[in-house]
Amino acid sequence: MQLATGHLTYCTNIHPGESWPAHFAALKQNFPGIKQQVSPDKPMGIGLRLSNRASADLEKAESLFQFTQWLKENDAYVFTMNGFPYGEFHNTAVKDQVHAPDWTTKARLDYTIRTFHILLSLLPKGMDGGISTSPLSYKYWHNNAKELQDARDKATSNILLVAGELIRLRRATGVVMHLDIEPEPDGVLETGREFIDWYENELLPIGRESIATRFNIETDEAEQLIKDHIALCYDVCHFAIGYEPHQQVIDELTAKGLKVGKIQISAALNAALPDDINLREPIKEAFEKFDETTYLHQVVAKMVNGRLLRYPDLPEALADIENLLVKQWRAHFHVPIFMEEYGLVQSTQSDIVEVLRIQKDKPFTNHLEVETYTWGVLPDAKKLPIGDSIARELNWVKEQY
Repeated sequence: MQLATGHLTYCTNIHPGESWPAHFAALKQNFPGIKQQVSPDKPMGIGLRLSNRASADLEKAESLFQFTQWLKENDAYVFTMNGFPYGEFHNTAVKDQVHAPDWTTKARLDYTIRTFHILLSLLPKGMDGGISTSPLSYKYWHNNAKELQDARDKATSNILLVAGELIRLRRATGVVMHLDIEPEPDGVLETGREFIDWYENELLPIGRESIATRFNIETDEAEQLIKDHIALCYDVCHFAIGYEPHQQVIDELTAKGLKVGKIQISAALNAALPDDINLREPIKEAFEKFDETTYLHQVVAKMVNGRLLRYPDLPEALADIENLLVKQWRAHFHVPIFMEEYGLVQSTQSDIVEVLRIQKDKPFTNHLEVETYTWGVLPDAKKLPIGDSIARELNWVKEQY
């Protein structure tokens, strides 16, 4: 739905279904009821998540026609998509495989270009469209500095191929679409600082020349086109985990002309750790309730000297609970955004409030997407009917405006 500062939706990665028929069935079952609670009298957007398999199904003319008709009948539209998880995302141990295949591969490149062609067919007239994607690769897959740099170089080249295709489509149709890179803990790009540095020191130096040559234009024009079509996905959960200064990051992006394709509105787990080790045990027990085997739950700890200590998953943090050099934990678990407290553990909801305030005061994107995908693995006491939970989240965001 359209708010004062952009279009608000939720990401359908919460709905199971790796094939298009299965995912479409889940949409049919859930979306109408959500829309009735959130936007009964106005069109409502969908943040569509397609696996590689589902994208191959949906690109077929008959499937696209059926989906387009359903969107019209339900007063719905698609303006953003989630192209991060390529394969299975439900009922399996996803963990680091959420990054596979990474941006070094042709499979990731082909999948992303296919989803952009689908998005082009679905976008309402006059609206830009974006697809969020992985932060190049998963850091721990690369054994040394040379391997890591080789992966960065290959990934950057492939992302520039996507930029070239988006520029070509823009010239042919007038439609602007952007690839939204999503920094994540333990990704090759995991912070706003790393995204900006990669963009300025790797993407633009290579891209200015290659795009200028391909389209026979000046390098200044090529740079602007890259900035139009390669953007940042500002996942509030991920930025909160890294204790990032939101205003500072957003101001720097704006000053450098780097765009935010969308805000993913999401919350992490948060807790202060007392100096008394005995008082830490109940906090450990509270976090253990969120320790499950489907997704990675990286923890970033703030130390007494202000430095950050990173754990690749929750079990490693739990094993280090008595480390008195650590005073705070933030864990990668997309908890419901309308809740601040989980007993002894809190959420980073205040980070969402801050980012939405910045967006409200001086909009820096027009795409807003709630992304809580962990309903199925939440402790039983926190589970509610999925449609009601999604509607409650969207309405909570609306209340912030």
